[in-house]
Formats: sequence, C-alpha cells, structure tokens
Amino acid sequence: MSVISLTKGQKIDLTKGNPNLTKIVVGLGWDTNKYSGGQAFDLDAAAFLLRTGGRASGIQDFVFYNNLQGGNGSVVHTGDNLTGEGDGDDEQIKVDLKAVPADIEKVAITITIHEADIRNQNFGQVSNAFVRIIDETTGREVLRYDLGEDFSVETAIVVCELYRHQGEWKFAAVGSGFSGGLRALANNFGLQVS
Repeated sequence: MSVISLTKGQKIDLTKGNPNLTKIVVGLGWDTNKYSGGQAFDLDAAAFLLRTGGRASGIQDFVFYNNLQGGNGSVVHTGDNLTGEGDGDDEQIKVDLKAVPADIEKVAITITIHEADIRNQNFGQVSNAFVRIIDETTGREVLRYDLGEDFSVETAIVVCELYRHQGEWKFAAVGSGFSGGLRALANNFGLQVS
C-alpha cells in the first residue's frame, strides 16, 4: 500500500478503513534555513487534548517536553529534540487511539519555535516541515502531510488534528499559523500560559 499524501484542508478516515490501526506515532520533522541570527533553532512539537468546543480543561491536557503524558497515558511525547538535525522525524508523539478518554474529542498537534521573539525567529525560516502517521504496530507509514512554505512571520502552527467522528478517528491536515507563539496557541485552546 502506498502512503496517502494530503494537502492543507484535507480530511481522511484513520480507523474506519483500518480497524487494526489503534496505536499510532505522529512523526514531525523540519529543516531550518541558514540565517544570520546566530541563535540555534529549537522547534517544539506538542499535543493539546481538546474537549467540547475545542477547549483544553487544564495544563494536564497540554502534552509537551515538560509534561510528556496526557489523557491517562494515551498520548505520550517521546522527548525534546533541541536541534532538528538529521533526516526523519525530529519529534514524535504516540497516541493510543482506543485509550484516549471518551471526553477528549480532538487531539491538536502543534509546532512552536522556542523563544522565537528573543531569537527573532519565525516559520519563514523553516522548510520541509511535515507530519506523518505511522502504525506503531507494523511500522508502516499510513499518511503524510507536507506543510509547504506558506508561512512567514508565524511562530506557532497547528499542524493537524486527530478527531472523533461517529465513533471513528479521522485526520485533518490543518496547517494554520499563529503569531504570538505558544501563548497565542494555548489561549486559542482555552489555556493561560505564563
């Protein structure tokens, strides 16, 4: 089977046609362009566990490098990559779809630039960003979404969403950028971060 490649705005069934797809790895990768700022780039993947109305209920619903698990252990961040060097996934988030608590309607996967304001960095300096879904059991890549070069001043991106629909899980290629970094992103999902 070939990998399904999605474009921005597309939605696809994850579990309806793949009943054995229960444990997935969300792999995220990127390259940073050379620029004269002299600061290292540190991009951070995160997951927001969202309830009715697209809101998180508290910091426990924010899975990132300082809080590696959420949803009773159903969503697990595998750890922070400080450089983004090398090929393949730069960061991964594992999701056990069957174990996600019933009141979680959506898992939003995001990438932010650490200290973007201080370092004068934005997603205009990032290229080849992608997300892919891997079947953790078989290691097979199920789908891939390449974000393209649509960003300039943004410092945070909602990459994709995993969401429930009529008892099945679907994937939406979102690709929407935010200025204001992690704070703006968290506020969007109902959380206050300092």
